[in-house]
Amino acid sequence: MIEEKLALSIPSPCEPFQPNWKHADKLNLFVKRDDLIHPVISGNKWRKLKYAIDELPKHTSRVVSFGGGYSNHLHALSFVCNELGIPFTAIIRGDYSASPTPMIKDLLSWNSELLFVSKKEYQLRESSEYLLNIKLRYPDAEIIPEGGKQLSALKGVGEIIEELTFKPDYVLVPVGSGATLAGLIPKLSISQHALGIAVLKGKGYLETEVERLLPSSATNWSINHDYHHGGYAKRSPELTQFCQTFAQNNTLLIEPVYTGKLFYAAKKLIEDNYFRSGAKILIVHTGGLQGARD
Repeated sequence: MIEEKLALSIPSPCEPFQPNWKHADKLNLFVKRDDLIHPVISGNKWRKLKYAIDELPKHTSRVVSFGGGYSNHLHALSFVCNELGIPFTAIIRGDYSASPTPMIKDLLSWNSELLFVSKKEYQLRESSEYLLNIKLRYPDAEIIPEGGKQLSALKGVGEIIEELTFKPDYVLVPVGSGATLAGLIPKLSISQHALGIAVLKGKGYLETEVERLLPSSATNWSINHDYHHGGYAKRSPELTQFCQTFAQNNTLLIEPVYTGKLFYAAKKLIEDNYFRSGAKILIVHTGGLQGARD
C-alpha cells in the first residue's frame, strides 16, 4: 500500500483546542492535525495527491505539474516522485534560477527537472493546446494540475471527514485553489457548514472554482474573504504578530501563507460571536509548514 511505502501516519489525529481567545470557552474547538501525516507530504497536499499517485498508469514515464516558487504542492509531489522513483518535472511561475527559494532547493535535491516560465506562459497551464505540447515533449507523462486540483483530489480530501469520530457543526479550512473545500462539502450533511478562509484575493473567482469542482449544487458552504492580509503569500503586521504570539502560546505550528490566516480568522470570528454557543468547530490544519521558511 502506497501509504505504508511512504511511511504516512493515517488517519491523522483530531485534538481538542483550547486557546485563550475571548469567547472560545463557549465553543467546542478541535483541530484535525493533517500536519502530522508526514514531515514533508503533509496536510491537504497528500489528501489531494493520494489517488492521483495511486492510480498512475503503469506506463507513466514522468509526472509534470505546476506551481510558484513557494508551492507546497510541488514540494510534496517532488518528494513523492523521488521516493517512488518517478521522474518529475515542475513548471514554475517566474525565474528563480539566480535566487532559488528553499522549496526550489529541495526540488533540486530530489532530482526534479525545473522549467521556469514567464507569468504569461504560466497563464496557459490549463489550455488544451499548452497541455498537448507538454504531452508531445514528454510522451507517456501524467500531468497533474496546479495545486493537485484534479477530480480524484476530492475523494482524498473527503476522507478527512470520514476519519472523524464526531459530527462538527462547522469545518474551517484555508482556501487557495478551492479543491480542499470542494472535497469536504459533499461529506457534510445539510446541517453542517464548511467555511473556507480565502488566503488570496479571489472573491467570486474562488466561489466559481469550488462550484466547478462540486459534483452537485450545495448550499452548506461559504468563503470568507476578509482575512487574506493583502493577497497570496502576503502578510500584514497584524498577521505577523498573531503568528508570533500563537507560537509562544501553543505547541501547534502554523505558517503565514495558509494556516496562519486560517487560525487568525478563527480567532476573529470567535471573538465576534460568529458561531452559536456550544457549537462544535473543526479547524483543519492543512500542513504546508515549509511555507514558513524565508
